[in-house]
Amino acid sequence: MSAPVSAETTSDQPRRRGLQALRSQASAVPRQWLPGVVGYACLAIGLIDITSAVFPRFRATRMHTWAGQLPGGTTTLAAAGTLMVGMVLVLLAHALRRRKRRAWRAVCVLLPIGAALHMLRWHQFVQAAISLALFVVMLIHQREFYAKADPRTRWRAALNFVVLGTVSVLIGMAIVSVRWKYEIGDPSLYQRLEHVGYGLFGFEGPIHYTSERISDLVGYSLGALGLVTALTTAYLALRPEKPEPELTPEDELKVRELLARHGKRDSLGYFALRRDKSVLFSPTGKAAISYRVVSGVMLASGDPVGDVEAWPGAIKVFMTTAREHAWVPAVMGCSEVGGEVWTREADLDALELGDEAIVDTSTFSLSGRAMRNVRQMVKRIERNGYSCKVRRVGDLTLEEKRQIADAAARWRGTDTERGFSMALGRFGDAGDDDCVVVTAHKAPEEGESASGGDDLKAVLHFVPWGDDGISLELMRRDREADPGLNELLIVAALQEVGAMGIRRVSLNFAMFRSALARGERIGAGPVLRAWRGLLVFLSRWFQIESLYKFNAKFQPVWEPRFLVYQQTRDLPRIGFAAMQAEAFITLGMPRFGRKRQRQGLMPEVPAQLGKAA
Repeated sequence: MSAPVSAETTSDQPRRRGLQALRSQASAVPRQWLPGVVGYACLAIGLIDITSAVFPRFRATRMHTWAGQLPGGTTTLAAAGTLMVGMVLVLLAHALRRRKRRAWRAVCVLLPIGAALHMLRWHQFVQAAISLALFVVMLIHQREFYAKADPRTRWRAALNFVVLGTVSVLIGMAIVSVRWKYEIGDPSLYQRLEHVGYGLFGFEGPIHYTSERISDLVGYSLGALGLVTALTTAYLALRPEKPEPELTPEDELKVRELLARHGKRDSLGYFALRRDKSVLFSPTGKAAISYRVVSGVMLASGDPVGDVEAWPGAIKVFMTTAREHAWVPAVMGCSEVGGEVWTREADLDALELGDEAIVDTSTFSLSGRAMRNVRQMVKRIERNGYSCKVRRVGDLTLEEKRQIADAAARWRGTDTERGFSMALGRFGDAGDDDCVVVTAHKAPEEGESASGGDDLKAVLHFVPWGDDGISLELMRRDREADPGLNELLIVAALQEVGAMGIRRVSLNFAMFRSALARGERIGAGPVLRAWRGLLVFLSRWFQIESLYKFNAKFQPVWEPRFLVYQQTRDLPRIGFAAMQAEAFITLGMPRFGRKRQRQGLMPEVPAQLGKAA
């Protein structure tokens, strides 16, 4: 018969299990500071190694005495090895800060090799001990480095070759120049550059030295630089290619099905069909989130598409994917309901970005004192011979589609089409027949031939917002046309789309609209006035105040839109990524010897996709 269990022991069991659970949860919580400390430590050590290998006098300083305790040595081969290790550490520093698993593996391979070299060749046991200690630390905290690789293409190999090759040449010039006392003769700058070029490929250059040790040191160092450049470029070029973010035909059909059932809820839902986005679905397949990864930021836009009850499942998949890759999660332009779900389910914060202007076509009218300026402008532009056509894109001929797409691309002020969160980025695709296009034409002048008249002067393009709404995604006009064309186009759309069964029209998004509106009121405080003054100043380069005032002409209902983010310190990084996604900042390979091609709007995709949809 077993001994009776005391009440005290029985009552302690749940408490002990609770404490064990808390300890396991605490051990599983990522240490936010550790990857940053490791990354910056690698960067510092790498820079010290490079400096000690390049500048001989650095070895005589106190800093070199401290740096001598780090992996590396003072012999000729060790100096070249130190240079190579320093270059690799600098390259791995950023990846370590982002918790990349491959960077952790590379460090774990390099440290034991370095320790073995210290003990077997140079008998430097202190440096070997430090290498092994760091190796042990990396093994203990291996769970902190869990992130998968980012989406990639072959272009990164070319970019690595150009950037790292340039850095190698500059470091090589420093290595050759600081040893001028040992040179035979007086070599010119071109001969130094030629010597560096030969040395990077492992050949002896035109410069000769009085000391064989210095000659070997320069040769090994230049060879190490060339080897690092070659190995990293070869790795990036030969690794399995993973395509850029794209919306596959299968995913596009699934998203279209979700929009057909739930697209009425969000005016930005149709922009999930941009083909330069990826998409994640909830476990049930009833909700989806489209996103793009830009500079380590996993950037979504608008609310999730689909059933609201399935949003938490899609958000969980989104956050899990961001955590697996150590991406910074962010959402641009979500609604108030979407912001509440994101903040509740993902423990994120929300910041009001601005307001979306929405007009009800059933109540819109040009009559009244508030619409006097718009009414007068429309009448004046009509007297100048302009007229509008409002049609579905599916009702256009192929020639009309090409004419509108070419004109819109020609009127664009940049080579690249801008937009991400509130732009479709294409026109005339077979799957977008339900979109609405409004065009402005000018009648021929008196005495002008009929063939030269009825010219296309401006265009608006709206995407569907459920079955009774449309959302503006493109507004372009001929820069030489008369002012007021945009007002004419919007008024024509608001007056005529009602016959198509459209009641809601979403116009432009006005950033920081509430701050501008409150800052110009009587009684606004000094802080609010200063904030409004800054926004007005920034409006010289970005359309902040002008979009707000333009939208306000049509007496819309303002719906707030939010930015959802994880930590306040991530806001600058998210802002930079958003500027890149919207194409306000473009980072790419330079184009030498040929003119940059202007990006068009007509997509070259099979028409079967649109017919199947």
